[in-house]
Amino acid sequence: MQDRPDLEELLEAVSAFLREDVLPGQDGRPRYHLLVALNLLKMASREWRLGPEQLHDEWTRLRALSHPPLEDDPPTEFHRAAEALRQANETLCGDIQAGRYDDGPGRESLLAHLRATLAARLRIANPDFLERVSGAPPTGRR
Repeated sequence: MQDRPDLEELLEAVSAFLREDVLPGQDGRPRYHLLVALNLLKMASREWRLGPEQLHDEWTRLRALSHPPLEDDPPTEFHRAAEALRQANETLCGDIQAGRYDDGPGRESLLAHLRATLAARLRIANPDFLERVSGAPPTGRR
């Protein structure tokens, strides 16, 4: 088993190479594409660190909303868990379309879930934006 470098260290090494050795000599379109690539590498690193916990938290919130309830825990393998979460979200969308959350305490629970899910996704995709619009600490920034 290979312990080091782990995925996060590999992503940081590639980022450092692009940022320090390649980017300074670029301008125009190549520079823009390098900046996009650097941003994607940061997102991948945050996904690596935060993704499993966020997936579990979202599953827990969905379990409280679901009719019928979801399994106790998502599958342990990340990609299977992500697929199970996608399917659970499809079911939730159907419930929303059917009017199950139009009013009452279910509506407030749904809105709280959606806010928490959006904040979690922004912590990966754009923590600086999340910090600007909500004052939330940009956990996961690197």
